[in-house]
Amino acid sequence: MEQFIAFGIVGLSTAAIYAIIGSGLVLTFTTTGVFNFAHGAAGMMSAFVYWQFTVGWGVPTPIAVALVLLVFAPLFGLAFAQALAPTQGLGDAEKLVMTVALLSGLMLTARWIWNPDVARTLPRFFADQRPLHLGSVTITWHQALTMAVAVVVAVALRILLYRTRTGAEMRATVDDRALVGLTGADPQRANRVAWMLGIELAAVGGILIAPMVALDAAQLSLLIVSAYSAAIFGRLRSLPMTFLGAIVVGCLESYLTGYLPQNEYLPGLRLAAPALLLLVALLLFPHGRLRGRDRRLSPVPLPTVRGSAVFAVVVAVVGVMLATLLSESDLITYGLIFAFGVIALSFVPLAGFAGQISLCQLSIAGIGAVAYAHLGADGQWWALLAAMVIAGAVGALIALPALRLSGVYLALGTAAFAVVLDRWIFTLPSFEVFGVRIALFDQGSVDLVGPSLFGLRLTSTAQITVFAAVVLGLAGFGVAMLRRSRFGRRLIALRDSEAAYATLGGNLLAAKMLVFSLSAAIAGLGGALYGMQLRSVTAEQFGFVAGLPIFLIVVIAGLGAVGSGLFTGAVYSGPLNAIPVLFPALTNLVHVLPALGGIAFSGGFLGQGALAHMRREWSAALRDRVALTVLIGGLALLWALRVGEVVNGYVFTAGALIAAIVVPRWANRRHRPPVPEQVPVEWLGIERPWTAADKEVLDRGIAARS
Repeated sequence: MEQFIAFGIVGLSTAAIYAIIGSGLVLTFTTTGVFNFAHGAAGMMSAFVYWQFTVGWGVPTPIAVALVLLVFAPLFGLAFAQALAPTQGLGDAEKLVMTVALLSGLMLTARWIWNPDVARTLPRFFADQRPLHLGSVTITWHQALTMAVAVVVAVALRILLYRTRTGAEMRATVDDRALVGLTGADPQRANRVAWMLGIELAAVGGILIAPMVALDAAQLSLLIVSAYSAAIFGRLRSLPMTFLGAIVVGCLESYLTGYLPQNEYLPGLRLAAPALLLLVALLLFPHGRLRGRDRRLSPVPLPTVRGSAVFAVVVAVVGVMLATLLSESDLITYGLIFAFGVIALSFVPLAGFAGQISLCQLSIAGIGAVAYAHLGADGQWWALLAAMVIAGAVGALIALPALRLSGVYLALGTAAFAVVLDRWIFTLPSFEVFGVRIALFDQGSVDLVGPSLFGLRLTSTAQITVFAAVVLGLAGFGVAMLRRSRFGRRLIALRDSEAAYATLGGNLLAAKMLVFSLSAAIAGLGGALYGMQLRSVTAEQFGFVAGLPIFLIVVIAGLGAVGSGLFTGAVYSGPLNAIPVLFPALTNLVHVLPALGGIAFSGGFLGQGALAHMRREWSAALRDRVALTVLIGGLALLWALRVGEVVNGYVFTAGALIAAIVVPRWANRRHRPPVPEQVPVEWLGIERPWTAADKEVLDRGIAARS
């Protein structure tokens, strides 16, 4: 019994922190309509800043706490309000992208500033004081302080929301922002106050929990998953229910730690328990209609058959060029363009066509890699198809809960699924199910080899690179044809309105299961190609955090564009790898670029995506046979010179970049409509021949002067 009470005290202490963080999450969501995925990252940054003050610079603890909570956190909250203000009138996807970009960017920034290879710890508050003894139960002063702070936060929020004018403004903003403005209140001010308070609560939670765990950017940021569960208990709007949910989550975690049997299969379950709880809460609790549903949907391009076929050939040719130009080591790095391209392409039918937001595509790619590694150990070609089928079956499994989830809730569910795979399933040792032995990564790595096709065994990295390029071209062509098909049009209708789709006779269950399965199968294929290129992969390479930059780059490219696969692969494996090699000082900055791009996209700087802009720039060049011939001929000449070792790789790269910049501009200039010659009215018919339209111009000129 003593042990049970002791674990209960630990659970209540942890629950108090979840309640503080979760209440900040609910406060910002209910007031601004933005579900802040970066809420935990804000607490993480506050914890690191607190460590810098106290341990790094030796500032006394009370002063450090005051600096963090009274200076850093409010300013950080204002920065969040400023960054997210442009998304206020946008849909769920844009808001989600912005907060995911902030989450990714803050984690990378923290690793940039504070070297992750250096261990950092924080002392607990009042660690030198003797603990309190209540009967047989011992409570540390840190635990007591944590629970007391949670009570103070609950009382203060109650007073603020129901006893002050600011609280009334915030609650009124939740109901109707336009009406609040008519009554003389300021919704923008209410939003700023909400962001400052929300980030303040995240900072309090971060400072309190940091001494209890390792000071790691990813670990601290993902602790928010437990706070998500608490917030979902409160249906993202009820603070008392959020506190109750926090108690359930905190105590359950504590008792799992204390009473879960010691078993080699269960350590990961303890780590994944918050994500499992989040999944259960999402499925069991009713959800209110999300405010600010996406009505400003971006158009989905309709690719032509001929253009799609040409694009597929171009992708294959690029693969051949890379295979003949790059060394073995460079191919391992830059040849991943096509594998990442296939994984990124899996977002297009799911999120681009059907509007289903998923944050677990890289995790599903890991399932495809594992399946191919075990089934195709000797290069069996059919193992690729089997890997796609297995990954597709997992996608269908995800589609079942997705039936009652949408928008932010679906994103939360897929993120929780990715965390469960990352922390538990991928870490399991081999096991048996109905006599069938199943091994995933087996707490290590798995080896992958190239397939045997038509009697040819793909063994070299160059062969696998060309194969991956051909697969990306074919997959892209298939997705383009899907967009043109009847099912593709149905998916667009599903994205526009699920209710209207069902009303018109569409089967939501079948449509969602099909698109989730198709998307997961493509991701699984990409995971297998990724593993072949590297020859050996581990579970860490398919983690939830690793998948965030891919999601961001796909969104930047344009979710509905088939070319976003190649674009994402090229950006993720090209400049992000090449720039640190050429300019080592920019290594950390390069890793933050996807997050900055996501912020720019949500801020409206990229419009409908980078590919839409590129399509406009290249449209004239692609229609101009002369320009196209010059471009293809120039690239072919450069390729031949490089293969013949007449020029080096730098000259080839510089020449290709110059051609890519100059040819579109030249073509646009060739097709620019001529500007009509401006002739003064009194010189019409003298400086140039008289035309019928000149009479109207002359009449207007006379009338204007009179």
